[in-house]
Amino acid sequence: MCIRKCLHEKKFNFAACFLTEKTGDCLASGFKGSKAMQKMFVPKLFSIIREGVTREQVLKDISAGVIVGIVALPLAIAFAIASGVPPEKGLYTAIIAGFIISSFGGSRVQIGGPTGAFIVIVYGIVQEFGVPGLTAATLIAGVMIVLMGFARLGSVLKYIPYSLVVGFTSGIALIIFSSQVKDFLGLQMGAVPAGFIDKWLAYGQNFDSVNFYAIGIAAGTVLITLIFSKITSKIPGSLIAIILATLAVQFFEMPVETIATRFGGIPNSLPSPETPALTFHDIQQLISPAFTIAMLGAIESLLSAVVADGMIGGSHRSNMELVAQGAANVASAIFGGIPATGAIARTATNVKNGGRTPIAGIVHAFTLLVIVLFVGQWAKLIPMACLAGILVVVAYNMSEWHAFLSLTRGPKQDVLVLLTAFFLTVLVDLTVAIEIGVVLSAFLFMRRMAKISEVKAVSELATDEQADEEITFAAEQVGQLQGVQIFEVNGPLFFGAAHKFKETMGKINVRPKIVIFRLRHVPFIDATGLYSFKTMLKELQEQKTKIILSGTRPEVRTVLQQGGIVDLIGEKNMAENIQEAMELAN
Repeated sequence: MCIRKCLHEKKFNFAACFLTEKTGDCLASGFKGSKAMQKMFVPKLFSIIREGVTREQVLKDISAGVIVGIVALPLAIAFAIASGVPPEKGLYTAIIAGFIISSFGGSRVQIGGPTGAFIVIVYGIVQEFGVPGLTAATLIAGVMIVLMGFARLGSVLKYIPYSLVVGFTSGIALIIFSSQVKDFLGLQMGAVPAGFIDKWLAYGQNFDSVNFYAIGIAAGTVLITLIFSKITSKIPGSLIAIILATLAVQFFEMPVETIATRFGGIPNSLPSPETPALTFHDIQQLISPAFTIAMLGAIESLLSAVVADGMIGGSHRSNMELVAQGAANVASAIFGGIPATGAIARTATNVKNGGRTPIAGIVHAFTLLVIVLFVGQWAKLIPMACLAGILVVVAYNMSEWHAFLSLTRGPKQDVLVLLTAFFLTVLVDLTVAIEIGVVLSAFLFMRRMAKISEVKAVSELATDEQADEEITFAAEQVGQLQGVQIFEVNGPLFFGAAHKFKETMGKINVRPKIVIFRLRHVPFIDATGLYSFKTMLKELQEQKTKIILSGTRPEVRTVLQQGGIVDLIGEKNMAENIQEAMELAN
């Protein structure tokens, strides 16, 4: 009865009625906990279906999905070739992963598939472990991303420093550009070396083999792509460039390399699913590159989702997005694809063309599937120089050189993170760049937090022009009492600032009879801070000094209770405010 009623609704919300049946109330009911927890792990598509989608919006989504599918075609092929794998693997990834990301993701408009950010890491894995190693690493990375989502790390990954993201993104852009010089210039040379410096040395040694036909095609592709992006977003310039370049090469019989001459044909069907056989030794070898794929995929997908939120005024579910991204990478590996994530450029194209629900992303995947089944055989005629031109534009858009130059004029610590990530990405390895960049950012953040934390006697603070009334009151009161000293603790009491207690207390020449510690501005305390604080309190008690804690926040008081400090000084010496603490001291 409920389903029949839905079929007569003006909105496509029949699935919503089905989901409210007793046998299938909601996918979220499988998750235990609060309503917020249930909503956190419900795909956006399911929520939108329950709310209902107008026919007008569905038509807009279908139109946007077709356009994005056409835009994704040359990019999927180009990203795969640049990564060192056959072109069809990029198409498989865009179809399989794109469908899963849109169907089960936490964003309304996210478009998933292969992206330029993965070119560097994928190329390195293929060179070292081969295509089977890449498949296994993608599968492991997918599992990692799923676990990140269920561990609710989505909100944490949003706070990766911007300078770190720009650093390795700009480095990736430079490497992508460098990897396309051979095809852009049509150089007659062997395999391109993996190292950045080795690449350019090899290009210099083979520069006399430049193919001017290839340069003309590549340069024309760049111009057409850039010009059409300013004229209209309805027709992708890269597609126009591919059609014109392919026709020109075939009609004039230009002596340039094509997909067919390098890779042969492109299959017109999807491969059968196949799970790679993994041994413990394989996992040990691939865990590091898989972690890089997982981190990069998670960061880029959430960054794309945040950008999309700003464009449509929405709010994505970061943890559900990670779960879907992880599942998409697992499926991509099983179907012989490469790593996938949210694609900012294609997502933006989707939004600009009217896409507002995951239906657009699903249509984008089916559009690519239709192209593979019926038009894929013609894709083998695309010139490699044309794909190189497309990737040069991608590299330029990825470079974020405006942001890079802006950050170099910022704080020195951010500049250090930026340049470290950039040069490690270009000269060493993306895996090393991300790992060292994250660790370096964490250390610099801890250093900043430690600077914020301070422990000072109120007599010193009372002379500060910014001293509040309570500090002035405490300083006046302590002046009237003999043997009482008050210390104001500001900032988090964590391991990076724990040493400040010892430094401050070491400066006291005459031990007071009573010490009051004001903890009103301490937001949290960690295990190291708790240990240092407790050790210092014991030392004071051994010297017959009484201790009073004032203004402790509830969450900090809980930690002090669990750490035995409340029992150590006595519950009666836990004052609510400075006035109560002064009365206790009296």
